[in-house]
Amino acid sequence: MLLNGLAFLYLTLVVGAGDGLDQAVASDYAANLKPLFLHFHQNPELSFLENKTAKRLAEELRAAGFEVTEGVGKTGLVAIMKNGPGPLVMMRADMDGLPVEEKSGLTYASNAKQKDLEGREVSVMHACGHDVHMTSLVGTAHQMAKMKDQWSGTLMLIGQPAEERGSGAKAMMEDHIWDRFGKPDYALAFHVGAEIVAGKMVAVEGSPYSGVDTLEIIVPGIGAHGASPHRGKDPVVIGAEIVMALQTIVSREIAPKEPSVITVGSFHAGTKSNIISDQAKLQLTVRSDNQATREYLLAAIERVAVNIGRAAGLPEDKLPKVINTGESCPPTINDVALTQRLKQAWRQQLGADIFDDNYKRQGMGAEDFPFFTTDPYIKSVYFQIGGTPQADFERERNGGEPVPSHHSPLFKIEPDLSIQTGVKATVVALLEILKKP
Repeated sequence: MLLNGLAFLYLTLVVGAGDGLDQAVASDYAANLKPLFLHFHQNPELSFLENKTAKRLAEELRAAGFEVTEGVGKTGLVAIMKNGPGPLVMMRADMDGLPVEEKSGLTYASNAKQKDLEGREVSVMHACGHDVHMTSLVGTAHQMAKMKDQWSGTLMLIGQPAEERGSGAKAMMEDHIWDRFGKPDYALAFHVGAEIVAGKMVAVEGSPYSGVDTLEIIVPGIGAHGASPHRGKDPVVIGAEIVMALQTIVSREIAPKEPSVITVGSFHAGTKSNIISDQAKLQLTVRSDNQATREYLLAAIERVAVNIGRAAGLPEDKLPKVINTGESCPPTINDVALTQRLKQAWRQQLGADIFDDNYKRQGMGAEDFPFFTTDPYIKSVYFQIGGTPQADFERERNGGEPVPSHHSPLFKIEPDLSIQTGVKATVVALLEILKKP
């Protein structure tokens, strides 16, 4: 249900800021956000193809009183609400779904199909919770518009495309978003997490998400008959030695408590069992949490690959070549002082137990949000909102069905608590940063 101007005014009068944030968000969720979430979930669109999604999000934000510009960074949008003097604060939500066939068993599961950027028809699913992010952004817009007497400054809400391709934020920056709309003084975003208890949140004082680089290593060889390997240089053997040696960079060159990952996800060579090919190609993902580690890893990968080629006797003009494909994102690094300030506000407004103290970051997933905040530097906090009921974790611990991960066809989020917690956490953070003197 699209919340038009009159309906929004009615909600403002009925709920009223004095009834408390919990009641206001709960009422808005029941009347508007729940059906909006169902719409987004059942109508996902792929990266840079979020045309209908962006249009609907723009309509909702305009109805809440924001000035909206569409088509920023291809399918992105920027919504602005000016409310007197004060800082410019940005809050971002990503919009794209994934080429995954939903098998969650939900009554409102997606059956959508779409042609991707390569023209292939694929199933599409919100398998990473971006439907929660967009719905919460609209809920935040409703509350902030209703509470204008409690804050001062300019609020910028961003609907970002193509986070799943790691290029949507970069596209908006290349479209001169800060020149056109103003460079924020502060930036916020959140991600719903299947690994976090619904109704709880996490805010890391440091790096909640890693940086990523995507590399290719081209390993030349000298072709020969498989029965006469001494007549050639086998790129499969050289490539295999490179794969194994790369693992010693992390295990023997990086400090044990410094997060880093080198994964070779693809190894292609040859066409037939008895032919030694003249080339192999490796594809790598490289993860790090700070720029110094990133630079060390990239230099070490080059050193290992080239020198293993030398050790194998390849001529100098046929040594392995490392190519950075440009599919890279910097690490997400929260401003420590701002994070501490907001954590205090969250505890005061949402309760001392709002944080999931049992959560421990296990993987090194990446985010493209830092393209907004790294160059030029903007003080930012990227927090996480729980998406899985406590009972589901208990069932898993007792040997039952495991909690599905992000990007799984079984992925599902409990929307009621997730969206309402996302709205409340965002509003509390914005009111803290934008509070009147």
